[in-house]
Amino acid sequence: MVEKSILVLAGDYVEDYELMVPVQALQAVGYTVDVVCPDKTSGDQVRTAIHDFEGDQTYSEKRGHNFTLNATFADVDESSYDALLLPGGRAPEYLRLNKRVIEIVKHFSESDKPIAAICHALQLLAAAEILKGRKCTAYPACGPEVTLAGGEYVQIPVDEVHVDGNLVTAPAWPAHPAWLAAFMKVMGAEISL
Repeated sequence: MVEKSILVLAGDYVEDYELMVPVQALQAVGYTVDVVCPDKTSGDQVRTAIHDFEGDQTYSEKRGHNFTLNATFADVDESSYDALLLPGGRAPEYLRLNKRVIEIVKHFSESDKPIAAICHALQLLAAAEILKGRKCTAYPACGPEVTLAGGEYVQIPVDEVHVDGNLVTAPAWPAHPAWLAAFMKVMGAEISL
């Protein structure tokens, strides 16, 4: 039985697939997963957005589902979690302005705990100033932010993952199988069918 807990930082207009699918998959294999959002409590909801790749210069955006939070942001004790998961979408652009969010991200980095970040979530890592000397990937539009934060942006296909020690990153939701498998491996899981 898995006895590890994962903290997920979410916000309004977090990418639907990058929140719901990982949370459900990690819960399905036995992880405790707490999803929080600044200024919200357990039972509150965040709105999600569905980003899709339809041949335009960038992704399209449609209204997603409402996601019910299962923990309260003000009660978070980051030292009690084994890993951090950061979904993308538009939420990271405003989450990175929250001092407490940045403190939480820094804790996981300084403690060398596993961090999984996908798509625009790299904006949080850049704002927390933890990318210096690290290699990672993100949605291509976030590549310059990675570089400006002192990291090395790795361009990979949208369905692949990049691992640099405890940091597991992917460009977008098509990478879920590889991203989640790599994240669980970094957390010490052994999966066999």
